[in-house]
Amino acid sequence: MMAMEFFQTESMGLAIALVIGLLLGAERGWTHRDIREGGRMAGLRTFGVIGLLGGVCGLLAARFGGTVFGLAFLALAVMLLAAHFLESHEDSDHGVTSVAAALLVFALGGLSAAGDPGLAAAAAVVAALLLSYKTLLHGWLGRLQRVELRAVLKLLLISVVVLPLLPDRGYGPWQALNPHAIWWMVVLIASISSAGYFAVQIGGPRHGTLFTGMFGGLASSTAVTLQFARAGRREPDTAKLLATAILLACGTMFPRMLVVASVLNPALLQPLLLPALVMAVVVYLPALWFWRETRREAVAMASPLKNPFELGPALAFGALLALVMLLGEALRHLFGDAGLLALAAASGITDVDAITLSLSRMSLKDVALPVAVLGIVTAAAANTLTKAVMAAVIGGRAVGVRVAGVLVASALSGLAVAIPALA
Repeated sequence: MMAMEFFQTESMGLAIALVIGLLLGAERGWTHRDIREGGRMAGLRTFGVIGLLGGVCGLLAARFGGTVFGLAFLALAVMLLAAHFLESHEDSDHGVTSVAAALLVFALGGLSAAGDPGLAAAAAVVAALLLSYKTLLHGWLGRLQRVELRAVLKLLLISVVVLPLLPDRGYGPWQALNPHAIWWMVVLIASISSAGYFAVQIGGPRHGTLFTGMFGGLASSTAVTLQFARAGRREPDTAKLLATAILLACGTMFPRMLVVASVLNPALLQPLLLPALVMAVVVYLPALWFWRETRREAVAMASPLKNPFELGPALAFGALLALVMLLGEALRHLFGDAGLLALAAASGITDVDAITLSLSRMSLKDVALPVAVLGIVTAAAANTLTKAVMAAVIGGRAVGVRVAGVLVASALSGLAVAIPALA
């Protein structure tokens, strides 16, 4: 009975190894479908055989040791590289994607036969998708500037190398400053902001102003509001479209705020969900109404966002975060919850991220959840009211009439939901 089950397990592993080879072979074969029969280094059948070979070698390795699999992998690599060299000599194609894919098929075949077919199959699907999106990925990469890529690499280097070395303990008055925690939160904000920034950069003007507003809100709704309000004053005919984009950016701030707070303290998710949802809905519903009237309009504009992975702004935000954390502890000790709420209102005028991070961290041990929630909502309300004034003053009547009232209503509704929870 046990032998039968073992046989079935091995058979299933080999079958999935074969399917993995056929899957990636189909993708490679379709990509090179214009090449004459026999002109490709490897196609559907070859990839299927390589997958099956990987599965067999995985079974042999389980019985005779991992050296068998390593030698087989090395032999296959030599054979594939030799075939690729001969092929590239004829058609001047120096890409090694198919070689890498074939070696991956062999490795995943071995993994499947060794007892983890689910992981191997999942990796194969991801690899097939990655291979099939070659044109799209290259197009995205082509829209990015070298300075943006360098900025990402710099901050990643600082984060990956420096972050583990930073001391994970408090310094200064009330032990309020933790270098490891501060820099980790800086990286968190930069990562979330980068999602919106690169979406706007990759999408470009062809995706329109509304696309920029929606994803720009992940990076900086204040920057989007400022830029589009200025544009609305210069070109009143586009005011309705730009007002819609501003509302989309401002509405995106609330789910972003919820995510940031929940990452630091998952216990904040439930009490913060309703205020964030109410504030977002109050903004999104008018934006949807305006969108129905402007969906055929398009305005090509430069991105209003700055690269969130630039090291200088990241360090400046880290300094601001440290200051807010220190002030938060000082005001809490001097004035209790009222001091924290006053700090939230004041700091939210210019930046909602720093106080959100500070209160979320403090809610882990020093501050009650309702107080942290009200503080975060107060900061968001103050920031929203600031953008309402900005839209009205800078954008003029055409933008201000559509934006300011909605943002004021959003701020008041969030506070109306959060304040009773504190009682």
